[in-house]
Amino acid sequence: MFNTLKNAWKIPDLRKKLLFTLLIIIAFRFGSVVPVPFLDATALSEIMASANETALGYINMLTGGAFANATLFAMGITPYINSSIIIQLLTVAIPPLERLAKEGEEGRRKIAAITRYVTVALGLIQGTAYYFFLKNSGVTLFNEGFSAVFSAVIIILAFTAGTALIMWMGEQINEKGVGNGISIILFAGIVARLPVTFGTVWQYMQLGMESASSAGQYLVLAPLFIVLFLVVIWVIVFMNESERRIPVQYAKKVVGRKMYGGQSTFLPIKVAMSGVMPVIFASSILAIPQFIQLFVNPTEGFGKALLDAFSQTGWIYIVCYFLLILMFAYFYMSIQYNPLEMANNLRQNNGTVPGIRPGKPTADFIAKILSKVTLIGALFLAFVALVPIIYTSVTGMYGLSLGGTSIIIIVGVALETVKQLESQMMMRHYKGFLD
Repeated sequence: MFNTLKNAWKIPDLRKKLLFTLLIIIAFRFGSVVPVPFLDATALSEIMASANETALGYINMLTGGAFANATLFAMGITPYINSSIIIQLLTVAIPPLERLAKEGEEGRRKIAAITRYVTVALGLIQGTAYYFFLKNSGVTLFNEGFSAVFSAVIIILAFTAGTALIMWMGEQINEKGVGNGISIILFAGIVARLPVTFGTVWQYMQLGMESASSAGQYLVLAPLFIVLFLVVIWVIVFMNESERRIPVQYAKKVVGRKMYGGQSTFLPIKVAMSGVMPVIFASSILAIPQFIQLFVNPTEGFGKALLDAFSQTGWIYIVCYFLLILMFAYFYMSIQYNPLEMANNLRQNNGTVPGIRPGKPTADFIAKILSKVTLIGALFLAFVALVPIIYTSVTGMYGLSLGGTSIIIIVGVALETVKQLESQMMMRHYKGFLD
């Protein structure tokens, strides 16, 4: 990876893209520490010190600490991700949107514009929810009269503007940077929390050394977390490089005096074909109950039990997380691959899968392979995402903001970005007949 970055830096065009991406990341981190006005910083730090031990700490992880500090980018990229989920699902369900998606570049631009509007609307809703949470927690400075209304409008609009600005930054990285704009911003926020996470691990180790009787197990469990972290990274890298190869045989064809075809090749189908998107989408969906908690924070009864179940260590959260990862993995597979189209392309190019008849039998065979590979990839994502959550529940080492979701996003985005850089370098080193 570092060798790829080093080689990319030597190419002037790619160096400009890398510098532009770095500039956007710096601007993003700067906005993550600029607080919105009319808030009591001391009261906010006290409230968030306890909130980080609950499900709200997960939202804080996705925003790179901006949520806990109520900064300009406190809503993070979650509204845009939720908006993308909604629009993609509606594209399948609503015929006019489906027709737009099939209109080529113009249709994609219109769908992107709709996604932006929905993002701003969701940012406004989530910003309002966060304001009421801050108000009910006694963090706001003005709570009566015109001053309260004015401060509320300013705070909510600041959160909404931050959401729109992050979305714009991601699009700028796509256009002028190295690509994967939204993923890179999410990556930057999570990486910013790494020092805090490893600092918490060190605190658990110190606790284990100081009190060998009551908390001595942390002396073993804290280093075990680091080992688990490294093992999970290895598994992610291994699965990202794994693929299922469908053998293809091309028939010989005579054109004029030359013979073409006759070679054997394969169709590569990656095990982790959807990358980190199922995990990002699933985690964003499960963050919705936590934002509802900002509006209404029940202290007893069914509402309290339901919110506890949807906390990161609750069994309902774990089951829903697992099912959503499976669902989004299959959803992305259905978008990226069309078995019937793949079978028709093979037949048009005189290609066949050995032992399978062309046409519908080939499409059914490819669909069966895709279903199995998607299941393996989804189970892999679910395993990596849930193991750290289960580990935290069993060991009691709370406050570790770096979970399986974070590791998948970090490693997945890093691998995808490196591959994009490699492809761009290959394009620039290609020698055509004019060279």
